[in-house]
Amino acid sequence: MKFRCRKDEFNNGINIAMKAIMGKTTMPALECFLIEAKDDKVYITSNDMQLGIRTLIPAEVEEGGIVLMNARNLSGVISKMLDDRIEFESDDNSTIMIFGGNRRHEEQGLPDDDFPRLPEIEFSQSVSISQFELKEMIRQTIFSISSKENNKILTGELFEVSGDELRIASLDLIRVSIRKTKLGSEYEKVKVVIPGKTLNEISKVMSNDADDMVDIYFSKNHVKFEFGDTVMISRLIEGNFFNIDQMLKNNYETKVTVNKNVFFNCIDSSTLYIRETDKNPVIFTMTDDNMKVEIKSSNSSMNEDVPITKEGKDLKIGLNPKYIMDVLKVIDDEDVNLYFFNANSPCFIKNEGESYIYLILPINI
Repeated sequence: MKFRCRKDEFNNGINIAMKAIMGKTTMPALECFLIEAKDDKVYITSNDMQLGIRTLIPAEVEEGGIVLMNARNLSGVISKMLDDRIEFESDDNSTIMIFGGNRRHEEQGLPDDDFPRLPEIEFSQSVSISQFELKEMIRQTIFSISSKENNKILTGELFEVSGDELRIASLDLIRVSIRKTKLGSEYEKVKVVIPGKTLNEISKVMSNDADDMVDIYFSKNHVKFEFGDTVMISRLIEGNFFNIDQMLKNNYETKVTVNKNVFFNCIDSSTLYIRETDKNPVIFTMTDDNMKVEIKSSNSSMNEDVPITKEGKDLKIGLNPKYIMDVLKVIDDEDVNLYFFNANSPCFIKNEGESYIYLILPINI
């Protein structure tokens, strides 16, 4: 195999494929890139058995071939090359030679037979959405997946397609995050759970350009994302996701509208009084046009009045300040609406069109 390419384009392909490289493992092939030159194209493939990535790098292919090389070694070698043009060669014994300017690197590759190829899967349906919009929906929900592996289904996010709507949801049994958007076409119903790790890695490499699209393909056990010159295939999480519709109430006793930035800064200040080991809630007391925000610790306290618009009953409730801040960070609206039924029921933060809904369970005060 022999090809030439630009260093920056090689580096970009390496950085994308690195998202599916395992750390230390008993299978050396999983620490490697499969580098394949064919049909005047060069592909870099990685696979950690849960997430597989194949990306194309522009290159001038002189001779086709295939070789397996340690991913971190390749990344380090290419980044240290002094020239902006790279020449890559391998022989029939999998000996790899990389040239950049006056610098030459030689390394023994591995037989490509050991590498687990990306699965050939028949996908039943696909949907298309802006890469930027999907990135935003992931960012606005991923923080409330569970980090506890004992309930695997909660470590992923629900992707639900119905008609022309995509809904993404996550929950950790203390809070729920939901984002909805309209798609450009009507689609058949799909309901799958995608691992949070997959979504984190995909969002890191997708474009910020609203005009760049990603096609999402679904099968019974896998999901595939295609965008630009990259394909990412992930296993789905098996099992039934929680029925989040049962958790969403439309009736409320109290509705509060508050400036988001004022509210956030107030809660942010209150966290100065809380150590990470403390379980102290922030206590919100809502009356006609005022919300008193209070926090007490073992040796200090703080309270602040925040102007609000209130409909319905007065209310006093305790909430985890971090959970509220997580939500406010991902809302772009100038004002936010909070809905309450009573002090023992969840707080809902949502907009009028319900393109976003966040649920936070209260803390007993």
